[in-house]
Amino acid sequence: ACADIPTLVKMLAQTMRSAASLAARQPARVAMQAARACAARPSRAMSSIPTTMKAAVVKETGSVDVLKIESAWPVPAIVDGQVLVKNEFAGINFIDTYHRSGMYKRDLPFVGGQEGGGVIAATTPKAEAMGFKVGGRVAYSVFSTYAEYTAVPAAKLQPVPDNVGLDVATACVVQGMTAHYLTSTCNADLIKPGEWCLIHGVGGGTCQWAAQMAKIRGYKVIGTTSKSKEAVGKATGVDELIVLDEAPGTSYEDYTSVDVTKRVMEITGGQGVKCVIDGIGKATMDISIDSLARRGIFISFGNASGAVPAFPVLRLIGKSAYVTRPKLLDYTTDREEMLYRSGEIFKWLGDGSLKVAIDTTFKLDEAAEGHKYLEAGKSTGKVLYKI
Repeated sequence: ACADIPTLVKMLAQTMRSAASLAARQPARVAMQAARACAARPSRAMSSIPTTMKAAVVKETGSVDVLKIESAWPVPAIVDGQVLVKNEFAGINFIDTYHRSGMYKRDLPFVGGQEGGGVIAATTPKAEAMGFKVGGRVAYSVFSTYAEYTAVPAAKLQPVPDNVGLDVATACVVQGMTAHYLTSTCNADLIKPGEWCLIHGVGGGTCQWAAQMAKIRGYKVIGTTSKSKEAVGKATGVDELIVLDEAPGTSYEDYTSVDVTKRVMEITGGQGVKCVIDGIGKATMDISIDSLARRGIFISFGNASGAVPAFPVLRLIGKSAYVTRPKLLDYTTDREEMLYRSGEIFKWLGDGSLKVAIDTTFKLDEAAEGHKYLEAGKSTGKVLYKI
């Protein structure tokens, strides 16, 4: 029996080491479980948040027919630093149609949209530390807004002033913010107050905003629009409006019906414009470049008539011109920049300097019809889904 004592001592020591190791690991395991529980449960929430929701989902890319309504899509979980927004409106934008068609690639399946507005339904500790509370009115831009609920990083939220409706605030997030950067930092200060700017499609959505903002900044503005949208174009306050026929079967401008470049040169005394803001794309590329003044800038930001084809950079040498193809994310790189832009927009809306037209509101069940309407060029303002 005495001979077994060393063995028993060794076994006892091994058991004590195992117990100590287990005890050391236990707090870490408990902490991990607590973290997972915190991620799964919001800090504050409305009394009843469902587990499933209605959403417009794309499972394969293609025509409007691929945009399908799902009535039992999972409500997204939120992690610390996010909030859950109960959407009241979702904006319909051309970029949504590019995602749906496959022009711009997305992982499938996905909930459509990237512009929303509504009320905070649930928060997390980090979001609350930033001042966001359940019931707060917010607008935002993240993916998956064609749905009853969206998980949104708190850093992406724009608090909506009491004097601005949620429909108008939702319209601000993509179209308003896009128009803001197009008429400010995007032009690299190549245009000054009192100089001429050409903006295509001022009877539509984004460029209706851009025309007004360009005037607020002191530029002289030439706008183009179709005959059916002439009244809307005039209401933006542009200095000169070039009215075109409509392309057969659409509400789009037929840019072959008027020699736009000739008119621009007549208006500017043969000098051209210092800046062109062009969301039309393929149909207006040549007009835009040929209308530039010396050291002017061609801002191509959209593809309404098709993508701008590749062209040799030597094309710009005639007037030492500049060209840029921007996107909103690069002009809202942090929360400070985002709030600077939205702050100016809400201020202009509040003092009446900027007027926003909500053209049409579709029910979410009519998701495909909303895309059809936008792609047909029928809009004379912001197009929304009422969630």
